[in-house]
Amino acid sequence: MAEVIDIAPQAGPQTAFFESPADIVFYGGAAGGGKSWALLIEPLRHLTTVDGFGGVIFRRTSPQITNEGGLWDESQKIYSLCGATPREHVHDWTFPPFGNTISFRHLQHEKNKLDWQGAQIPYLGFDELTHFTHGQFFYLLSRSRSTCGVTPYIRAAYNPVPPEDPIGGWIHDFVGWYIDDDGYPIEERSGVVRWFINVQDQLHWFSSEAEARQSFPDIPPTSFTYIKSSVEDNQILLDKDPSYLAKLHALPLVEMERLLKGNHKIMPAAGNVFKRSWFNIVEAIPAGDAIEVLFWDFAATAKEQTKDDPDFTAYNHMRRIGNYGAYSFCIRDAGADQLDPADTEAYFLNISRQKAAQAKREGVLLVVAWEEEPGSASKRETARMIKALAGIVCGGIRSHKDKVVRATPLAVAAKAGNVSLLDAAWNRAWLTHMHNQPEWPHDDEMDAASGSFNALTDPEFLKNLVQRRGV
Repeated sequence: MAEVIDIAPQAGPQTAFFESPADIVFYGGAAGGGKSWALLIEPLRHLTTVDGFGGVIFRRTSPQITNEGGLWDESQKIYSLCGATPREHVHDWTFPPFGNTISFRHLQHEKNKLDWQGAQIPYLGFDELTHFTHGQFFYLLSRSRSTCGVTPYIRAAYNPVPPEDPIGGWIHDFVGWYIDDDGYPIEERSGVVRWFINVQDQLHWFSSEAEARQSFPDIPPTSFTYIKSSVEDNQILLDKDPSYLAKLHALPLVEMERLLKGNHKIMPAAGNVFKRSWFNIVEAIPAGDAIEVLFWDFAATAKEQTKDDPDFTAYNHMRRIGNYGAYSFCIRDAGADQLDPADTEAYFLNISRQKAAQAKREGVLLVVAWEEEPGSASKRETARMIKALAGIVCGGIRSHKDKVVRATPLAVAAKAGNVSLLDAAWNRAWLTHMHNQPEWPHDDEMDAASGSFNALTDPEFLKNLVQRRGV
């Protein structure tokens, strides 16, 4: 007798997500609540029973679909049990008996929304909704159409961002009623269905369909609800990975509030990103296998130099000690100065060469790195700098993330006690700078520090750079 495998939501918010009659459901508020799993399971009831049904689940970028443990990996654990056939090269599944499909797609650029002109999508899913723009969401909302007999619907999962977030802050137009003044979900409002009508990009909200139709008799209203998510609702995850809760508690304050407590309004402020007490001062660099990065954050363009208080050119010299899984980090030196372009060049070359010579004497590999902006001009500048530092392993590294987001991995390591400072005169000013981020007018030293840390924890960057330089 064949084994019967039951695929069902957990009691609580997951079940409420599946049972909601709303046209649009936002499921979010904290990490680890089983939101992505719910997006994958939701359309199964129609994919296998309704001829002509189909769906698309979006992530902002294609790698997010195929990352280890991402949507594609999770879909293989579930959809294969239903007899579905995958096409990995296009990221979709075909289900018996009708040949219905569910696809995974990206909207990396704003213009990608136009790829869906003329589409009819009965089930629209958004994973990490706050990565999508207002324009992308509402354009895809216009593609939510169906002729298969199932009323088209949208389901979205997300982790919180504040209203000020330049990409995902628009979600507060929807979830504001469900969130209290301090940013936390209001328990008794979770799952309550409301109705809205969008008139010239302005949402008008109502407590009932009848009220909406009375106010706008010629425009059909759309129903919406928000369902609160919490890791504590996902007992399966906690049973499989009991340490996950501790990992959320170990995050810096802002990320912990968002990902553990579902705070939708907390913003980085002084002492919220870094605390000076997290960094230990040491008399000597800890012993162990080592590699170093000297990272530069440049601010020497003509435009920046014309300001009354121009940005600094900053560097951070950091050593990684130990083996994979047990790394510690020591910041050997850090500095910053307001310089004109000519002096910046000399500053960069002199310090880089001094640090490289020091590393050679100590028998340690040093990599000099800097952020490389998109575009051909930045590539040419990187090529020029590499030539100027002949004989030194060096290169540019791309980054597209917000500055505070880039600094979060360093903050996590520092909070865990894994980042020390070599005792020196620069310590006090540097700690003050870090403690007051992001409220201070300059963030150059934070950028340089996070650049060093992120380069040292990016094995592909280090490996490729070393191989290209023939070391």
